[in-house]
Amino acid sequence: MRAALYSSFGDPAQVLAVADAPLPEPGPGEVRIRTVLASIHNHDLLTVRGLYGYKPTLPAIGGSEALGVVDALGEGVDGLQIGQRVAAASVHGTWAEAFIAPARMVIPMPDAIADEMAAQLIAMPLSALMLLEFLHVEQGQWIVQNTANGAVGKSLAMLAKARGVHVANLVRNAEAVAQLQALGIDHVFDTSVDGWKDRVREATGEAQAAAAVDSIGGDASGDLVDLLGHHGTLVSFGVMSGEPMRIPAGGLIYKEATVKGFWGSKVSQAMAVEDKRRLVGELLKRAAGGELTLPVERIFALDDIAQAAKAGAGSGRNGKVLLRP
Repeated sequence: MRAALYSSFGDPAQVLAVADAPLPEPGPGEVRIRTVLASIHNHDLLTVRGLYGYKPTLPAIGGSEALGVVDALGEGVDGLQIGQRVAAASVHGTWAEAFIAPARMVIPMPDAIADEMAAQLIAMPLSALMLLEFLHVEQGQWIVQNTANGAVGKSLAMLAKARGVHVANLVRNAEAVAQLQALGIDHVFDTSVDGWKDRVREATGEAQAAAAVDSIGGDASGDLVDLLGHHGTLVSFGVMSGEPMRIPAGGLIYKEATVKGFWGSKVSQAMAVEDKRRLVGELLKRAAGGELTLPVERIFALDDIAQAAKAGAGSGRNGKVLLRP
């Protein structure tokens, strides 16, 4: 089969190349899936760079989420059929014509959900939904999040709204404001405009935000603490700035605030099977009902993996970059 391989860690546009690889065979409890569309996520690109929490044995095939069709069943697999349209995330080697997935990680996709959405429906939106539950916010309460125009940020805003939770969405330019508003996301604030914190406080009211999600680090972490209410929770989701979180001690002390870290992979592993099924069921319902929208920036052919990796790492995208074998 054809696959996007890398033999050393580094710039994805430089180290990824399409080559022939052995067609994998499913072991017990596994299935082989013929890829229809695969997503390019930030964590995939970090993995290729050798900078993520998971480091594969080299040479490796990139990618961790895809939509496809079940092609072969391993021993002991029940509930799935050859020819069935499915999606899988938190797997390895999806940037290829076929990949292996544990049967328990495979989710049948209803016909009502288009290929472009199904190919990116699990990893980021499920992380957003797990994060929403991790925050323990209730209907009518507020969350403040930065980098709201990212894949998780958009999903969190939409899924929280569907649950009756308000989100103050922070972005860094007018173009990003327009992008989110075009998706039906409200309460969007441009942090490049003077007085933006006052406008957030006006929106969140006297109680202020019950929780905040930080994907930047540096001074942005302190900004979020400023917007928390009493006993609020700040969750570190990412560190795009590459800088340590800078949080004034007074903000933590006088608000009696809590700071936590969130890694979707670990939370998912610890989650009870019935809870994960419930959340996936909610995702499918929201997606089919139009409450969750997942735009696509562009679809590349697998042979154009270098261009696709550049596009996936680029800023200002309106949606996800996908690969088609």
